[in-house]
Amino acid sequence: MSLRVQRIQGLTHTLNSAFPIWPGFAPIQVTNVRSFEKDGFFANVWQAPEHHGTHVDAPLHFGKGAWSADQIPDETLVCPAVVIHVHERAAGDPDTQVTVEDLRAWERQHGRIPEGAAVLMHSGWEERARDITAFRNMDGTGTMHFPGFSKEAAEFLLKERSINGIGVDTLSLDHGASKDFAVHFSVLPANKWGIENLANLAKIPPAGATLFVGLPKVQGASGGTARILAVW
Repeated sequence: MSLRVQRIQGLTHTLNSAFPIWPGFAPIQVTNVRSFEKDGFFANVWQAPEHHGTHVDAPLHFGKGAWSADQIPDETLVCPAVVIHVHERAAGDPDTQVTVEDLRAWERQHGRIPEGAAVLMHSGWEERARDITAFRNMDGTGTMHFPGFSKEAAEFLLKERSINGIGVDTLSLDHGASKDFAVHFSVLPANKWGIENLANLAKIPPAGATLFVGLPKVQGASGGTARILAVW
């Protein structure tokens, strides 16, 4: 892969304890343990779940025996970025999903999805990220409502195309109302990774960018908070 970089765009939210997280999990806590005044240098200790903020789901997260974060091949973490825009639908239908037709429409305009691509859903949901209630969009029954990939789209990408992973700007690869996590159970056990809570997808081109996934190499991890960059 040969890169001539003109633009670099960060796709990562700043992480703090107020950032929305999946119900039932505690957010990151940062504790200062060394200070300039007392110790001459500065250091913190983090206590955090693997799946908070902009983060990667390693295949192990839903695939027993699949790759943990440290086992994901480095070469799969640098790949072509394909951006699928569903933000106009999502504005009126929070349960909208990326469909096979969305993928085919992208291909009609830009050509076949590149081998080893990361296919990224842009729903505009990042605009809600400072409000955990709006980001989760939970109804009175406790069901969340936000966009994600459809099972059919995920299976198309796995069976008909050759991808490295998928990503979303919401809390989950599956749409919020999903009860079976069909997309997670399709994509991750196939040793493909997912990225959740992406930012700034509207600022990168739908085709032609390269994604860099800065995933910590923690042994046995099911994922981890990551720094994601797009360059083109």
